[in-house]
Amino acid sequence: MIRILKNKTLLLGITGSIAAFKAAGLASQLTQAGAAVDVVMTREATQFVGPLTFESLTHRHVVTDVMALLPDSTIGHVAMAKRAHIFVIAPATAHTIAKIAHGLADDAVSATALDTRAPLVIAPAMETGMWENAVTQENVAKLVARGAVVVEPGIGRLASGASGKGRMADVDDIVDTIRAVLGRGGDLANRKIVVTAGGTQEPIDPVRVIANHSSGKMGFALAEGARDRGARVTLIAGVHSQRVPRGIELVEATSACEMRDAVLREIADADALIMAAAVADFRPAQQAEHKIKKGQAETIALELVRNPDILAKVAERRKKGNKVEDPAISPALAGGARVSGGNGRNLVVIGFAAETNDLLANARAKLEAKNLDLIVANPVPQSFGNDLDQATLIERGGAVTELPPMPKEELAEKILDFVNTLR
Repeated sequence: MIRILKNKTLLLGITGSIAAFKAAGLASQLTQAGAAVDVVMTREATQFVGPLTFESLTHRHVVTDVMALLPDSTIGHVAMAKRAHIFVIAPATAHTIAKIAHGLADDAVSATALDTRAPLVIAPAMETGMWENAVTQENVAKLVARGAVVVEPGIGRLASGASGKGRMADVDDIVDTIRAVLGRGGDLANRKIVVTAGGTQEPIDPVRVIANHSSGKMGFALAEGARDRGARVTLIAGVHSQRVPRGIELVEATSACEMRDAVLREIADADALIMAAAVADFRPAQQAEHKIKKGQAETIALELVRNPDILAKVAERRKKGNKVEDPAISPALAGGARVSGGNGRNLVVIGFAAETNDLLANARAKLEAKNLDLIVANPVPQSFGNDLDQATLIERGGAVTELPPMPKEELAEKILDFVNTLR
């Protein structure tokens, strides 16, 4: 289950578009994530997908008429409007958007939109010409001005057979937006959290690199969890295999040096830094200009030099009044940037220790050497790429919490709980 969706009542409005079939996947995903999903449909929508589909997926009554009653004899759209934590219209046709923008309420979806006080998310779906029409854009702008959130349509093949902008956004993107909207005002609101994720690559020549097995799953889970709790999240991502979530600022940093510069830049106004990335300790002393040929040699010698220790640099800045003084750091950062945390709070710094042996001893040594507030000790290689993670949390004060194997999303919540305690 997803923490922000658990026990929430989500109201899903479905209108007359061929994209209505995608709404079935959206309803299913939200239900499996722990939400109670109420569905209201226009009569046109039922021509594409029947109400029984959604009743089977959500195990809840579906309203298709503005005058329909629920089994307890309450007016369906009124009862649903009042108990909703969020109202999502997906797909939203140009006609429905126009009606809602002008306060019309002659079907179950538009009447519910007028009655509810829940946040509104709309995922438009229509032909390119309809989407780009000035009237549609004015109607969308009116809804946005009133607080609605629009999940912009994508580009691709449309119902007419043409290709252009107008396809309903992917279900995962809509779910991301729902989570971000529900997370407003959460326990990490008004805080900036910087998360690093994935592995780094150090080039040997234009073709080959030194890399590692990190998938980036843990860092992305942390970023999504922080977003869901209201934080402003900057995700500094190295090489990874994850979908980039919405509602998060992404900074790409392929090499260790690029990640160092990005981290030191972003923490200047941050409240917390969570270093979940697997950063290479060494890089080739020189990068070959051209691809190194195999030739006749049976072996090849590669000279390596140490990469900058990012957490050590952060620790130095905290110790020296949080100013950039290291000449090795990119000149763009050398301007007295501070690391005091947003709103005057001290920066919380969390690191990870991925070890093949002496896990706790090595983790404690890193905690002390890098002046961390918390370190997450993971045994590897079993933690790389897996959906389940086993970790031990070691705090600066010495407290140790050994956790059972759990999904990375659940571990991320426990780490963010710790961040929230340090206000």
